[in-house]
Amino acid sequence: MRITIHYSADSTIKLPKNYNEIIQGFIYRNLERSLANFIHNEGFKYEKRNFKLFTFSRIFGKIKPNKNQFLIQSPFKVVVSSPYNKILMSFANSLLTKDKFKLGNNFVNIDSIDIESIPNIESESYIYFLSPITVYSTFEENEKKKTYYYNPKEPKFSELVRENLIKKYIAFFGKNPNDSTFHIEPVKVLPKDEKIVFYKGFIIKGWMGHYKISGSQELLKFAYDVGLGGKNSQGFGCFELVNKNSTILAK
Repeated sequence: MRITIHYSADSTIKLPKNYNEIIQGFIYRNLERSLANFIHNEGFKYEKRNFKLFTFSRIFGKIKPNKNQFLIQSPFKVVVSSPYNKILMSFANSLLTKDKFKLGNNFVNIDSIDIESIPNIESESYIYFLSPITVYSTFEENEKKKTYYYNPKEPKFSELVRENLIKKYIAFFGKNPNDSTFHIEPVKVLPKDEKIVFYKGFIIKGWMGHYKISGSQELLKFAYDVGLGGKNSQGFGCFELVNKNSTILAK
């Protein structure tokens, strides 16, 4: 399940270019307190990992870069998605209780909230990312922890996305998927699609662009809700379905 929040404001919105933490904080602040604490502090467990199991898009609207910030004109929107419907219902209900909300240093209005169910996802589908997908491995070198971020064209990219997706599936459902088939490959990914995001002092590399995904229905539908790749709750890996021809014609 996912929701699209449509915002407006009385004046131009100013947000830092690296606004992921602001959007994430806005979501947590507008969840029922015990639910927010559970998601943030515990989450859904897989071995030693805790998954938050929600993701969100970048901001969409009339956006103009200005030095180290974005100037955003009304209206604009953000997509939030999760397989755990309690997150989205709590968030949506909270947004209906007040007239104005604070987003960063700005006051915004909620014009409307669209609630969307999972669309029909075929065993071979085409997607584009609403927020960058990040795929990485961590290792130690000279007693220092390092992170390697994968390019979508590297062979290991798809397998790591698949492994991450299965871990999230097990964490949420408490069992293995009946069919663990999943594959992702780039269709139209350009150098400009590489995005560098600064989040709480860390650099995160991700990729936008158009891709083809294939596999079992249960994993594809779950992926649509939970997001692909890592760091979903930090604003990575949210995607939308597109027509095959639109991926080829996209600029």
